[in-house]
Amino acid sequence: MPVDHADVVIVGTGHGGAQAAIALRQHGFAGSILMIGRDSVPPYERPPLSKEYLAGDKSFERIMIRPEKFWADKDIALRLGAGVTAIDAKGHSVTLADGSVISYRKLIWSGGGDPRRMPCPGANLSHVFYVRDKADADAMMAALAAGAKRAVVIGGGYIGLEAAAVLRKLGCEVTLVEMLPRLLARVAGEELSAFYASEHRRQGVDVRLACGVTEILGDADGKATGVVLDDGTRLACDMVVVGIGIVPAVGPLIAAGAAASNGVDVDFCCRTTLDDVYAIGDCAAHANDFAQGAVIRLESVQNAHDMANTVARAIMGEKEPYHALPWFWSNQYDLKLQTAGLNLGFDATVLRGDPDSRKFTVVYLKDGKPIAFDCVNTMKDYVQGRKLLESGIGKVDPALLADPELPLKDLL
Repeated sequence: MPVDHADVVIVGTGHGGAQAAIALRQHGFAGSILMIGRDSVPPYERPPLSKEYLAGDKSFERIMIRPEKFWADKDIALRLGAGVTAIDAKGHSVTLADGSVISYRKLIWSGGGDPRRMPCPGANLSHVFYVRDKADADAMMAALAAGAKRAVVIGGGYIGLEAAAVLRKLGCEVTLVEMLPRLLARVAGEELSAFYASEHRRQGVDVRLACGVTEILGDADGKATGVVLDDGTRLACDMVVVGIGIVPAVGPLIAAGAAASNGVDVDFCCRTTLDDVYAIGDCAAHANDFAQGAVIRLESVQNAHDMANTVARAIMGEKEPYHALPWFWSNQYDLKLQTAGLNLGFDATVLRGDPDSRKFTVVYLKDGKPIAFDCVNTMKDYVQGRKLLESGIGKVDPALLADPELPLKDLL
């Protein structure tokens, strides 16, 4: 029988939603919990979709956040294959796409985002893939199994680069198209951008920078067969993979009256401006201590996980401000990139090690103070760099940072 009330309703079954439910039980919450998710399967990890899962290195069971039995054992109800279309903030209820209404005492919105679609003709052809959920990755795998061998990847951010790396591993011809002059332009400095462009080219990817896509071509069956670049170049392909960011999925919150800018606005405990409604993860715009107090959204597992813990504590009466060092990772080929901190507003960089060795670190500075580390195959720098940032370290001599033989922990 459908649940028509839960003490806590959680919208979204990704990392944030799952962790919110887990953390509530860990903190002794004894009330009813209902998770509502658009996915038709139990909660699973999203990052492997463009990495190990797509490559066939991990089965779905291995990327599940918890075994399916776990949720029943913890008395956490799941409503899968369901989307929330409206929120009645005064009446404390949500309406689902099938018309059913569920009331709540507390609502946690962990809706994440929807893939940003290509704003050009042909964007909705078959074999144009947006890697956001399991169904997307499964459709890509089916196309590959059916013989797709030539791929155009649109977008030189992490999703695009990870997909390109996996497709090369699977034997595809890959052309990667990025409209900006360098890869990772929005998230990394020039040293890292140049390294990954060189690495992907070395692996056989045709990397094309400062190129826009004006059209995706299709055949009579409606399947993508190529793309047209803004200089008129036509690239033939069997599939197109688009990774150009997400649009925060916050429509029902905004329609209900929640304050919103880039995503939905939340306070220090992840509360929206709606009574008893919290928002976490990719869609939550918050003042971040590690961004010098700027209001930002963070699209990372770390952020979703730590915000979920903040909300669980707040619901249990422990209102501790969200304060967690951002971190992120990306696997491409045999390269493991680990990022600590946020490089927003950096005015200088220091390079530790030699990129040609495929083992180095980029340190980002602002007014002489380290604010972020990008570590490529340098686990020690990542671990110790995190500790430096968490310590609130001040100015550091760039010459010391540049010495790869000097452990970063020695700067504490």
